Amino acid sequence: MMFDWNAATAEQSERFFEASKNGNLIPLYRSIFSDHLTPVLAYRCLVKEDDRDAPSFLFEAVDPGFKDSNVGRYSIIGAQPTIEIVAKENMVTVMDHREGRRTEEIVEDPMTVPQRITEGWMPQRLDEMPEAFCGGWVGYFSYDTVRYVEKKKLPFSGAPPDDRNLPDLHLGLYDSVIVFDHVEKKAHVIHWVQLDRYSSVEEAFNDGMNRLETLVSRVHDIITEEYKEAVLKSKEHILAGDIFQIVLSQRFERRTFADPFEIYRSLRIVNPSPYMTYLQGRGCILVASSPEILTRVKNRTITNRPLAGTVRRGKTPKEDLMLENQLLNDEKQCAEHIMLVDLGRNDVGKVSKPGSVKVEKLMNIERYSHVMHISSTSNMGAKNHAIVMPDASPDATLNGLVAAGFGDVGQRCIALSTVVFVGGSKSWENKLVECGKYLSQCWNKT
Repeated sequence: MMFDWNAATAEQSERFFEASKNGNLIPLYRSIFSDHLTPVLAYRCLVKEDDRDAPSFLFEAVDPGFKDSNVGRYSIIGAQPTIEIVAKENMVTVMDHREGRRTEEIVEDPMTVPQRITEGWMPQRLDEMPEAFCGGWVGYFSYDTVRYVEKKKLPFSGAPPDDRNLPDLHLGLYDSVIVFDHVEKKAHVIHWVQLDRYSSVEEAFNDGMNRLETLVSRVHDIITEEYKEAVLKSKEHILAGDIFQIVLSQRFERRTFADPFEIYRSLRIVNPSPYMTYLQGRGCILVASSPEILTRVKNRTITNRPLAGTVRRGKTPKEDLMLENQLLNDEKQCAEHIMLVDLGRNDVGKVSKPGSVKVEKLMNIERYSHVMHISSTSNMGAKNHAIVMPDASPDATLNGLVAAGFGDVGQRCIALSTVVFVGGSKSWENKLVECGKYLSQCWNKT
C-alpha cells in the first residue's frame, strides 16, 4: 500500500519535520475510536492462534492517578520486533529482521547489548502521545541474569542445571505498538521512524506513514515430603543468619490443548490485576498477573513498590474489615513488610541522590479480586521514591533492583546459593556437597 503525500495532514508532517531537527527517532501515530475494537481482538489480528513462536506482547497496567482504581487504564500491544536479542550465559545472538542479518558473539555482560545497539538514538516524544509505554525494548530477564552483575560471587559455572534450556535474556525492539486508552476510548497506533536509515527526512516520513497505515489496517513439582524438608532446611539457614527470608517456589506442570492466549483472556477476567502481561518469546510463552512493579523511572524519579503481607478477601464487607485488622496486627506480616520496604530503600539508594529516598504512608491496605495486601500508600502500594543520579543509566537502575527483595549483595548471593542447597529442580542431589562449598565461599566473600 503506497502512501499519498498529499493526503497527509499538514499538522502531522509539520510535527515530524520539526521533531527531526532535534532528534533522529521520530514517532508517527494515528488515534482511532476503540469502541468496536478490544485489545484481545487487536492482538489476534497481529498474532494468529497457531503462531506461538512469534515474539509479541500484550501489556495491561493501571494508571497510578486514575480514580483510585485497580483496573487497568492502558492496554499495549506489539508484534514483529525489528531486532531481537537472545542470550544464554555469555553467548548473545542478535537478529536484525529489517536488515536480514544474524550475528553471534561472546559478551561479558549481555545486558549491555541493548544499550550498545541504541547508542546515539535521540527519540523525540510528542506531548500528545499517551502517558504509557509507546515502543522500545520488551522481553524478559531470567533470574539468572543476576549472574551478569555478580560475576565473581555467582558465576555461571556454579549455576544449577537448566532442564528447560531457555534463554537467560530475550528482548525484542518494537518500533510499532498499539496503545489502548480505556478512559478516552481510543486506540493510538504508533510507529517510530529511525531517520538514519533513510537518505532524507521526506523519504523517512513517506515510508513511516506507509508502515503506520499498514499497521492500522491489520488491527488482534515438588512432592509434599520434599517440600517439608526444604522448609526445614530454610529455617536452619534463617536461624544461622545466612538469609532473612526465602521463597520456596514450586513448578506446577500440566498438559493442555488450550490456547495460551485464551488462558490469558480467562486470567484477566478471573484475576484482574494492575499489571498483566502476555509475552511470546522463542520457545516459551509467559502469562503474568501482578499487583506490583519492580521499579518505575519517570522524570528522573525512581519508584520501587514492594508489597508484602497478604490475606484472603472476605465474603462480606464486614469480614473484609475483620481480616484487614487481623493482617495489620499480625507481627510476622508487618515485620516482613517493613523489611522489604527497607531493603527496597537500599536498592533505590544505589542509583539515587543521597538524601532523596523517601517512603510514603506506611502500612495501608490494597484490595484485589482474591486477596488484600499491606502497602505503603493510599492507592498504589508501598513506594520508595528517590531522585535518580544524573549519570545513572537504565541498565544501572535495573541492575540495582534485579534481585529485589533479597537484601544487600551478600544476602542475595547467599539466598541464591540456598536455593541450590534446598531446592528440587533446575536435580540437585548429585551436587549437594559442591553447592554447600559454594555457599560457604559466597559467605566468606561478603
